[in-house]
Parts: sequence; C-alpha cells; structure tokens
Amino acid sequence: MSDNLPAIPGMNNGVASSTGGASNGNGFLALAGRTAKLAASALFLKEGMHLLRSHMQANANAAMRLSEMCGQAEVEPQFTSMIEDTSTALTGVAEASGEMVNAADSVDTDARGFNNAHEREYRPGYEASNGSGVRQAKPGFYRRSGHRG
Repeated sequence: MSDNLPAIPGMNNGVASSTGGASNGNGFLALAGRTAKLAASALFLKEGMHLLRSHMQANANAAMRLSEMCGQAEVEPQFTSMIEDTSTALTGVAEASGEMVNAADSVDTDARGFNNAHEREYRPGYEASNGSGVRQAKPGFYRRSGHRG
C-alpha cells in the first residue's frame, strides 16, 4: 500500500489498531478505519488508472503517427505492421485501465456507503458505551456466546 494515503483512525500501519475500542480489529473504529482505507485506496487506484490511461492513449497515438510516417517513407511493411500492432495493444491497455477506473469508483462508492451505514447504525452505541464508564464486553462476544444483553 502507498504511503500517500491519509492517516485513518483505528488503523496502525495498515493494520486495525487494538486501541480506542477496536479490540482484536473487530471494534467500531477498526472497521470504520478499514473501510475508510479501502475507499482511499480505491481513489488512489482510480487516480493512477486515469494517469495510465492518458499515458497509454498518448503512446498509442504516437505509434499510429509513426506507422503512418513509416508508410509514407516506404519502410518495410512488416515493420509498419508491427508498429500498428503496438498502437492497437496500447489502445487496449488504455481501454482496460478505463475499466479499472470504473471498478475502483464502484469500490469507493460501496465502501463509503458501507461506512456511512455503519456510522449511522453503530456510532450511537459506541458513544454510549464509551461514555458510560462501564467496561464493555469485547466486540463479537455476544455473537459467539449466544447471549444478548
């Protein structure tokens, strides 16, 4: 993962922190941190894919121009054909990186949506349990034990 990503609460070097109520990585802050990091990573990927797409399309255009110039200069057809094939391959990479942009955008949107729903559902309980001064069960305890408090 890149060092260019923002710091996210509940995370420690890309691993869910066990501080701040995020015991064993299952806590409110750890899950919020992981989904926020997923969204940030998706945006980082999206930016990189935009740059790659632009670069590959520019190279594809340059290869096509070179192919045309080789044709005018009466270069051996096999070499002109190889340059045209390169242009086609570069265009394919540019198109595929565009598909990756769409996928990264979907991941970002879904992660943010999940984070917002998680925040709405669990923030009040998290705040109440932290403000109560009473030691709480570890996250997931009630699910494993079958007890519901």
